[in-house]
Amino acid sequence: MIQIQAALFWAYAAGATFALAAGRQLQVWERINAGEGPRTRSRAANPYLALTLLFAAVLMVPTGLFVLWQNPSWATMHVADGHGGVWAGFVLLYAGGIPLGAVLGFLAAQVLVLVGAGYWAYLQCVGGYFLLFGTLVHGWDGSGYERFLSPGARDWADWPRDSVVNNALDFLTSGTFLALLVFGAAVIGTMLITQIGWLVEGWSLPGADEDRKVHRVLAVAIAAAGVYGLPFLGAVAASALVRLLGALLGLPLFAVLAGVALLPRRSPVRRLYDLVGVPHRHWRADLDASAAPGVAGVTSDRSG
Repeated sequence: MIQIQAALFWAYAAGATFALAAGRQLQVWERINAGEGPRTRSRAANPYLALTLLFAAVLMVPTGLFVLWQNPSWATMHVADGHGGVWAGFVLLYAGGIPLGAVLGFLAAQVLVLVGAGYWAYLQCVGGYFLLFGTLVHGWDGSGYERFLSPGARDWADWPRDSVVNNALDFLTSGTFLALLVFGAAVIGTMLITQIGWLVEGWSLPGADEDRKVHRVLAVAIAAAGVYGLPFLGAVAASALVRLLGALLGLPLFAVLAGVALLPRRSPVRRLYDLVGVPHRHWRADLDASAAPGVAGVTSDRSG
């Protein structure tokens, strides 16, 4: 349901966010399967990965293909003005790339969570959503938001003739926006409910009480702001710097500012991340005393 140029970024970010939300469950999954042979270690047996793939294939792909068929101009950011201008490879890329991108994002974040680098798994989400919002806000030529808010090829061609407000109002009253609203309620609603559910589920597992520093409602709000709000603000800031200083100065300056905000151990983003209670230890670390005996036994046998 998103424009083709940004779709793969969204798929990767969504997959990484699913893995991060289920980080504690994935660690317990590894502990349980550590001594049960190769069959149970199959990637296909991982229920969280399977549900992520199902989400991408059943919700993201069909809604995206519908929007591409209904409005090929908007779906291609007005690179094509109709069905005749849509290369068949775009359709193949969308249909096959979305599930693949979601799986790659999930696996990348899962590997980082399992080795105790949960914060770097979080940065996978930030990076993916930054590229998504950067494409929609700035695009490849500075007209990303104009392309997004132009529901049709004629609207895109007539964009300079009217104000941004009027163009935005035309988009909000268009059939394209109505389709996005309906599909967004299903796709984004399912995504958020699942991610929040997995995050809350993880807080009931061993070690959660000592990792989560704030109330659950506040922790969910912080997580949402960090995964979705921060990349959006970053995309807007990067676009503004590029417009003011040009790409040669604006992008390096933004990279330095982003590095200062994200990478130091005492950065505000790291401190907020530490409040949420996503695991930061290696999956082989011993479970606390409240762990199930079978799980703890596997852990102690494997980590000794």
